[in-house]
Amino acid sequence: MAGSDSGGGAGIQADLKTFMARGVHGTSAITAVTAQNTRGVSSVHVLPAREVRAQIEAVFADFPVAAVKTGMLASAPVIRAVARALRRHPALPVVVDPVLIATSGARLLAADALRVLIDELLPLATVLTPNLPEAAALTGTDAHDPRNLQRVIEKLMALGPRAVLLKGGHARGRAVRDRFGDADGSLEFVHVRRAGEAHGTGCTLAAALAAELAKGRSPRRAATLAVAYVQRALARGHALRRGGLLLLRH
Repeated sequence: MAGSDSGGGAGIQADLKTFMARGVHGTSAITAVTAQNTRGVSSVHVLPAREVRAQIEAVFADFPVAAVKTGMLASAPVIRAVARALRRHPALPVVVDPVLIATSGARLLAADALRVLIDELLPLATVLTPNLPEAAALTGTDAHDPRNLQRVIEKLMALGPRAVLLKGGHARGRAVRDRFGDADGSLEFVHVRRAGEAHGTGCTLAAALAAELAKGRSPRRAATLAVAYVQRALARGHALRRGGLLLLRH
């Protein structure tokens, strides 16, 4: 359940490529159509909530859904439609990627929808996968300060998700530190920062995590496998663009 990226590097396109690479069949409910490439987002058309709901109902009516991943939800009505659908399937693992703002700076979630996201969707999440700016927006705490990371994860978990995978790519330094937290404690993934910026890493990570949950992995194991997969995809990345972002190779 996410937006379409006309450049093929993020959103629904990245999700479906990741699902196939991880050995599961992906279905989709498109929430918005974006005109974008590696240079930025030039236009966003949000679908009516009824159309999103119809896509979700069509999938659940015919497929043995094993996990759900949400990305760009764009508006409060769409978030409510998604939350209502998920509450009908409480046993399903759900990965929530709280897409707020694109790398280019374009807003991908309406300002009035953040509270709805927090109140209605986060309590349904098995794993929440925010980056540092998104974590700061959700908690009101400076997530860029490494001294605050554990407190940020605790605040995020207090909003309802069973686990949090906090992505550290927006921090400074030669190493990137992603931190996973659940009721059993925390786990840190450290990898060397690659030169430049990449497109679609957050979508790919959340989709890979959802794929592993669909196979029956625990959230902690799924997060470990998903982080490793994104690192491999980055290492194989390619530059089919004129903009400044690297595209992942799935």
